[in-house]
Amino acid sequence: MHHLSTALPERFNFAAHLMQLNAARAAKIAYIDDNSSVSYGELDERIRRVAAGLLARGIRREERVLLIMQDSVDLPVAFLGALFAGIVPVPVNTLLPVADYAYMIEHSNARAIIVSAPLLAHVQEALADAGNAAEVIVSGDVQTGYSSMADLLQSAPLAHDAGAATRADDFAFWLYSSGSTGRPKGTVHSHANLFWTAELYAKPVLGMRSDDIVFSAAKLFFAYGLGNGLTFPLSVGATVILMAERPTPKAVFQRLVANQPTVFCGVPTLFVAMLASPELPAKSAVALRICASAGEALPREVGEKFHQRFGCEILDGLGSTEMLHIFISNRSGHVRYGTSGQAVPGYEVELRNEDNLPVATGEIGDLYVRGPSAALLYWANREKSRATFLGDWLKSGDKYSADAQGFYTYAGRSDDMLKVSGQYVSPIEIESALIEHPAVLECAVVGKTDVDGLTKTAAYVVLNGAQAGTPALIDELKAFVKSRLTPHKYPREILFVSDLPKTATGKIQRFKLRAQ
Repeated sequence: MHHLSTALPERFNFAAHLMQLNAARAAKIAYIDDNSSVSYGELDERIRRVAAGLLARGIRREERVLLIMQDSVDLPVAFLGALFAGIVPVPVNTLLPVADYAYMIEHSNARAIIVSAPLLAHVQEALADAGNAAEVIVSGDVQTGYSSMADLLQSAPLAHDAGAATRADDFAFWLYSSGSTGRPKGTVHSHANLFWTAELYAKPVLGMRSDDIVFSAAKLFFAYGLGNGLTFPLSVGATVILMAERPTPKAVFQRLVANQPTVFCGVPTLFVAMLASPELPAKSAVALRICASAGEALPREVGEKFHQRFGCEILDGLGSTEMLHIFISNRSGHVRYGTSGQAVPGYEVELRNEDNLPVATGEIGDLYVRGPSAALLYWANREKSRATFLGDWLKSGDKYSADAQGFYTYAGRSDDMLKVSGQYVSPIEIESALIEHPAVLECAVVGKTDVDGLTKTAAYVVLNGAQAGTPALIDELKAFVKSRLTPHKYPREILFVSDLPKTATGKIQRFKLRAQ
């Protein structure tokens, strides 16, 4: 096991830690959002004011505040203000149906909800369903009858430097897992977990530094985006670009050109859409030094094309809400596109079979990981906690194979794996082959049960531009996959669609395709 040289003191407040780190950078710009920019000095003062304002409203240590907020500077201020006060912030997805918000308000027993003005109507409906008496605080244009983020920021700042005397292992914040299977799970993280993701991944692997300008298309409400746009840049004193709107290629290109970020964090579906866009900027128009990708496996061809275009590597990696950020990653100068890279030093990874024994090199197994950023539990869900958090080890729910050099290749979520003719087939492997065909823009492969009760593979394909989905093209695509993989892995059925169902974080929802 990699020796974790930095032992944290027992008393540790992550917000106070960041504020101390950046105390000498008061004049430097920390955040630039759609409307304003905020220096590290102003950020420090706002965090202290929000902490004081929440405590003045009678919210106590360890009570929850739900953050239903678009990416603007108010979100890091609210998140860190709560942490500083020892209150537990719970940032949640801004694109959910009302029923999910009602569930989260009730499940977290939230004392307050800080909400971006455009999302207020949704929250009003959810509150009526939840039956919680949570106070609503609005970020942005305020309607009468509600208090505002501006009101919170009128509070006299909390003076004492260390903030609440939290412990490194205290409950600090929650994230709800995306809930692609069943109810979203409240994943509980500690103050120390935030520290370790910066120490083990941001600094040594991503190489983030104080002169970087960082832009994450992945939003702050999910684990990957929270690291990219808050934990990491503030741990090194960098400047962050925040964007409230949806990360369309056009919106992303605007920021890449206008703000000249050096670090860009995206997801595979976005990199695909960027490369397909006629508005893709020239290499000379951007300042990219390094890019990251997570959320699902980055197809090899997409990584190679982007690298050729911008002379900038995409470090594809695997992380999870439960581990908080990336624990398997490609490294700069050692990128192997088509793989998730190697275990990040400080984490241990094992692939095991159904009998919990290690699999042979090259074989597909269930992925288990251990490391210091693992979540503590799922809130009020002992059954799921016990199935996932196994002593030191965490069962990720992913299937992977690893080669002799320790490079890991994604084989799918455990529930996406297909057994065809008695042999396991990875839908990801078939998708990776299909996407190399010039006619294919995006695709997703699922298993369908035929009349005899046997599993057959079906590929849903989004075509490039002017391509027409003809029977001849179907035959061509099947032959194309057969020429690249073991013949039995070719998709028995190919269906052309205009787009694929995706979660708010850009992951393809294969379960929706299976249900068709």
